[in-house]
Parts: sequence; structure tokens; C-alpha cells
Amino acid sequence: MFNKDIPHIHLFDTPIHKLTMQQTLGLIDEAIQEKKQIHHVVVNAAKLVNMRQNEALRQSVVESNIINADGQAVVWASRALGVPLPERVAGVDLMQNLVELAYQKKYKIFFFGAKEEVVKEVVNRYSNQYSADIIAGYRNGYYTKEEEPEIARQIGASGAHILFVAITSPKKEIFLNTYKSVIQIPFIMGVGGSFDVVSGKTKRAPVWMQNAGLEWFYRVLQEPRRMWKRYLVTNTKFIGMVLKARLG
Repeated sequence: MFNKDIPHIHLFDTPIHKLTMQQTLGLIDEAIQEKKQIHHVVVNAAKLVNMRQNEALRQSVVESNIINADGQAVVWASRALGVPLPERVAGVDLMQNLVELAYQKKYKIFFFGAKEEVVKEVVNRYSNQYSADIIAGYRNGYYTKEEEPEIARQIGASGAHILFVAITSPKKEIFLNTYKSVIQIPFIMGVGGSFDVVSGKTKRAPVWMQNAGLEWFYRVLQEPRRMWKRYLVTNTKFIGMVLKARLG
């Protein structure tokens, strides 16, 4: 259930919490210590557009506990429409901070998603950088619908405090919303393509491009065939949504 006690705004009928990175980390740490589950979601321009066309995706987002603005475009839109968010809380940055927190607090993490060689490389890199003690388990993101209940049970039995799911949208959001009561891990979060970045399969945009809201463009340059149409369509629709709301 969306946490209404935390200050939030509504952007295109979607609630988004007014949280900084440090505030978000504090809430997550508190939930883990108190063994209370937080289902976390981040939204960017593409997701806000797709939520208007996919009811299952929309339901899985608005029924989560904490919603952060992942994309810089979402922060800019909130300011343009007079409901400013304090800052962007990028999913990949939150994941990295939580791995550091897990090492400091002796929490365990389950990594679910991506190709087998990618998720293995993520686990190896974090084990070497921090400690193998933070690893509760891992699994690639290729499975059948029939396997989902058993996967959820295996994750829940792993002893993890944190679950990262690196599967494409809307599959990851719907999986988490469907099985969170089975998983029962204190913190669960979809992290999209973050495993590809950590493993070195893809490069993240330079900081100046991130701050300029051009991270999407950097992804298009790396994977033009797969990404150009997706971002052209969703970005155009998002700009239209902002202009319509501003003029209306």
C-alpha cells in the first residue's frame, strides 16, 4: 500500500514521494531493522507514459509503498507544473548505495534477473568489492510463467533482506506486486538494466549527461536499434503530457 504519511505529489495521476536519496535510504534501513516490507518503485518518463496504456503496470506501481522519481525529466516536469520534487533518486544509484549499506549493516541481498553471465558477474564484482557474505543468492531472469511461484518461494527462503529484480518493465513490476506476499523480504525493488551497468556490459552516461536529462540519449547511442523508437515515442508523448497539463 502506498505510504500516504510521507510527503508526496501527484503527477499525471501518479503519486510520487518527495524524498531525497538519503531520506529514502533511511526509510529502507529502518524497515529492514523492523522487518517491515517496503515495495519500492522508481518512475521515469517512459514508465509514466506506459502506465496510461497498461493497467497492470499502473496498478503495480501505485500499490507499492515508496515511489521515487528515477528520471531527471520527471523532476523537471514536477517543477514546471508547480509541484516540485527535491531531487532525482536514480534506481541504479539507490542500488549501489544499498549494497554499501548491506556491507556496513551485514544485510544479505538476492539478485534476480538479466542473463546468467551478467548476474554472475554482478555477484562476483560485489563479492570482491565488499564481501561474499552480502550475497543471499542469485538467479537469471529467464523463466516461464509457471515457474514464477516457485521462484518467489526460493527467494523468500534465501534469508535475504534486500531483493533487486533486473527484468524489463512491466514484467518486473507485475512480478513484485503479484508475489511480494510470498517473498516477504523487507525490501524489494526493480532495478531495470542496472545489472548490465554493474557487470560492465553497458556503460552509464557521464554525470553531465545525467544532470542534463540526456541519459536516455546515451543509451540510444549504445543500443540504437533497440532503443531509438522506444525513447522517441515515449519522450514525445511525455513532453505532450507536460505541455497539456501546463496549458490546461
